Amino acid sequence: KLMSLALQPVITPKLVENRAHLECGYERPPSRQLLHYEVLWSRLSDTGVKEEIRRDTTQQPFSYLEMDGVHLRLGDTVFCTVTAFMKDTPDQQSLPEESSGFYAGIKFLPESLQIAEDGKEHVLTVLSTVPITCSGNDDSCKITLQLSTEDLGKNSQPVGPPNVALSSCQVDLHALPCTASSCAAAALAVTAVTDFAQDGDHVTRIRARAAGRSEPLWRDYAPKDVQVTVQDLPTGNCYSFTDPHIITFDGWRYDSFSTGTFLLCGSARRAFAVHVRQRQCGRPGASCNCGVAAR
Repeated sequence: KLMSLALQPVITPKLVENRAHLECGYERPPSRQLLHYEVLWSRLSDTGVKEEIRRDTTQQPFSYLEMDGVHLRLGDTVFCTVTAFMKDTPDQQSLPEESSGFYAGIKFLPESLQIAEDGKEHVLTVLSTVPITCSGNDDSCKITLQLSTEDLGKNSQPVGPPNVALSSCQVDLHALPCTASSCAAAALAVTAVTDFAQDGDHVTRIRARAAGRSEPLWRDYAPKDVQVTVQDLPTGNCYSFTDPHIITFDGWRYDSFSTGTFLLCGSARRAFAVHVRQRQCGRPGASCNCGVAAR
C-alpha cells in the first residue's frame, strides 16, 4: 500500500513570523494508520545538479524551509521530495515523489522581448515569487528595483546609444498576500527608440537591482536580466530643396513656387508637424525656403 501513495508535493511561498519561507505541502492519504514523512529539500546548482539543502522527518502534511539568504538564496530553483513510512517499519518507505521546480526570486514576464522601432509600448511584468517582509512601517513593505538598459554589440559588449526606452527608472513591489503565481507584482512599458537610421537589429539588456534593503536575503540581489531584441524598420525621407522641389515620402515629385507659410509634413496619429516658409527669390515666379519649424 505504501508503494502506491499519491502524495503530490507542491511548493508554495509562505510568510511565517515575518520571515520568508517555502512550504512543501503534500496529500495525506486516507489511512487509519499514522504515517511519517521524510522531506528532502534540494536546489539546482550553477551546473544544473541538485544539491541537498535539508532533510526533515515529520508527521505533518507539510514542511517549511526558511529563505535565509545563506542555505536558500534568491534566484534558486527549489525542489522537495517526499516519502512516507510507518513508525514501526521505517525501512519500508513509499516511492519518493518530487515536486515541480519552484523559482524563488524576482522574475520578468516575458523573459525576453522582440520589438520593432514602431513606437508601440510593450508591457513588462515584474513578479516576486517570495514573500516581502516588513520591518514595522508601511513604507518598508516593498522592494524597490532600480532599472537600467545596456545595449550590446555582436560580442555582447555595451555599445552605442540606447535602443530601448523604459516608462520608469524604478518599480516598487509592494507586499501582497501570496498567490500561486506571485507575492508582489508591478508593470512597466518598454518602447523601442526610433532612431531613423538603417543600422540593423540590436540587442538591449534590461537590468534590475534591489535597493534600500539591508536584510541578507535581499542585499545585493540582482534578478536575471531581460534581453530585448529591437528590430530595425525602414524609415522614409522627404525633401524640399532649391526653388523648391518637393519629393514626398513615397517618391512623388512636385514643384511649389508659392510664397507663404505651409504645412510641409504632418501626422494624423501623433503630435508631429513640419511647417515651411517660402519667399520669392531668383527669377520671377520662383520661391525659396527661408524658414522651417518642426514639432
